[in-house]
Amino acid sequence: MNKAELAQKIADKVGITKTQAEHALEAFTEITIETIKGGNEVTLTGFGAFSARRRKGREGINPRNPSEKITVPSVVVAKFKAGKTLKDSLKGIEKKTSAKTEPIEAEETETQQ
Repeated sequence: MNKAELAQKIADKVGITKTQAEHALEAFTEITIETIKGGNEVTLTGFGAFSARRRKGREGINPRNPSEKITVPSVVVAKFKAGKTLKDSLKGIEKKTSAKTEPIEAEETETQQ
């Protein structure tokens, strides 16, 4: 689902226009970015928490020349930690046996057939 589709679903569920939903999503995005840039966390109880973490620098191997070592600098990255409600809602989904992570297909309902 992309941003436009999410805005439409929010608009339908809440009873507002798609434009209003898009403005709300944009405001949420801006506020979240500014908050985590400031070193704070944005927590949506039950859903999860957005934060920024510093990944330490390390020594790596140059992929073009495997005998050469390179220094990978430290970097600040975005982090999302899933909340209990989100985790619990996903527990009933069957685990895939493949090594790759694959998107979960929505189950068909009688109205979709």
